[in-house]
Amino acid sequence: MELIDLTQKTKDLIDTIKGICNDAGLGGDANEYKIVTQGFLYKFLNDKFLYEVAKLNPSIKSAEDLKKLTEDEYQLLLIKLGTRAAHLKSNHLLDYLFAHSNDAEFAKLFDNTLNDIAIENSDVFSVHTAGDTEIRLFEEQLIQNSVNDRSQHDITARKLINALANSKFDFDEIFNAGFDFFSTIFEYMIRDYNKDGGGKYAEYYTPHSIAHVMADILVGTESPSNVTTYDPAAGSGTLLMNLAHRIGPDNCTVYSQDMSQKSSNLLRLNLILNGLSHSIDHIVQGNTIREPRHIGDKFDYIVSNPPFKLDFSNDHDAITSLPNVNERFFAGVPNVPKAKKDGMAIYLLFIQHIMYSLSPTGKAAIVVPTGFITAQSGIEKKIRTKIIDNGWLKGVVSMPSNIFATTGTNVSILFLDKTADNENIVLMDASKLGKQVKDGKNQRTILSKEEQEQIIEVFNNKEQVDDLSVVVTKQQIQDKNYSFSAGQYFEVKIEYVDITANEFSSKMNDHQAKLDEMFAEGERLNNEIKQQLTGLKYE
Repeated sequence: MELIDLTQKTKDLIDTIKGICNDAGLGGDANEYKIVTQGFLYKFLNDKFLYEVAKLNPSIKSAEDLKKLTEDEYQLLLIKLGTRAAHLKSNHLLDYLFAHSNDAEFAKLFDNTLNDIAIENSDVFSVHTAGDTEIRLFEEQLIQNSVNDRSQHDITARKLINALANSKFDFDEIFNAGFDFFSTIFEYMIRDYNKDGGGKYAEYYTPHSIAHVMADILVGTESPSNVTTYDPAAGSGTLLMNLAHRIGPDNCTVYSQDMSQKSSNLLRLNLILNGLSHSIDHIVQGNTIREPRHIGDKFDYIVSNPPFKLDFSNDHDAITSLPNVNERFFAGVPNVPKAKKDGMAIYLLFIQHIMYSLSPTGKAAIVVPTGFITAQSGIEKKIRTKIIDNGWLKGVVSMPSNIFATTGTNVSILFLDKTADNENIVLMDASKLGKQVKDGKNQRTILSKEEQEQIIEVFNNKEQVDDLSVVVTKQQIQDKNYSFSAGQYFEVKIEYVDITANEFSSKMNDHQAKLDEMFAEGERLNNEIKQQLTGLKYE
């Protein structure tokens, strides 16, 4: 089966599950995403288990085959399986549940099965909170707690298991399809759920084009292995997945933190789909600024699109009282404004946290408001000064406006590297690139693949391109009062045209004639307006 067919069949399954939720009265309900994502996840884990087990023992293709193993044989199989797939028992498998789907109280059987899978796999597949509480793989009593109408419990569970069992494809056909396939499917599945309270994509949702540019510039021509990656405001993991794909899932361990429970659960799903289950234990749900779970770790690669503005006035005193506040937030903690508390620039805390979290040779790519790169005072200036004086700036790319559909704020990407080449810092103004498209009620700018590659190649090759990029030194940036804006370093070019005195005089006469015509027309219109006003006065 071709990849395009598998993509459509996978999307059809997602749509079918959404339809089942709608029939149960959950269309648009907060619980819908739980059933959609966890039903899909169960199907994936079932197929992944059978796929990996078949490599170890080709005779095992079903629940009945697995049931024939002795306890010792089963335990040996799990040892060989390791963390490549969730560990399932014969009564956990999809074909077993499908065979029992007409049993009385089937919803309880289904919910108990998911709960049992979560317990059996808690060591590998649990997300942690900042307070070290485990959030297990599946919701407890998924169907029974999500569907209020008890008469719909068994019906909904049966429909769901029938849809999963009769989906006309098995995931084993696509486990080798790679990141591009699963990133597309993941985005399709969560498009209705990765939203804020206003029904828009959350601000921290990063377009794949930006994530691709960040990952390729950050890694460059290197082939890293056994490295750590981190995002302190991870959202559903677009940046981390692109970075892990660029490095290779087997070559990196992913760490993350985010306040949102929903985002942390979606990130776990993203890791599972992309072969990064070994990193799930490092996902943390919690307040990164106030309660950083990974504060003792130093990371090789950090990517982040932190929230730009947020009301953290309730946390302000707690943050300023942290034991290492002056070291971690060297440039200061933003004050609480008297008005508009939701305008607090929390991204400045994230930038400082990222700088604090880098290993001695660490690299980072951070999405920032473009105003950050030129601000001439305050915390912004202090941060830029430290970056330059320490020799950590690899470069900056200023992006087109409306690159994010949910915000009109112009953004730039700040690239840090503790081993940066201070004689060849790349500053790029890519604001003129891209194509405007309609995205719902908003205008959004889309970068073509060719434009993405152009940004990556020019940056990585340290090329100076007219009206696009400039290569400067650390000293030049210090001399420009620490401005990171490419436009302030572009060479001003004056074009000279050879013309005769008569040609010059003729051109000047033409311009004067046009100006005389414009002034005369302006005077005529002014008189008309005066006459109309006089007429109105005496009517």
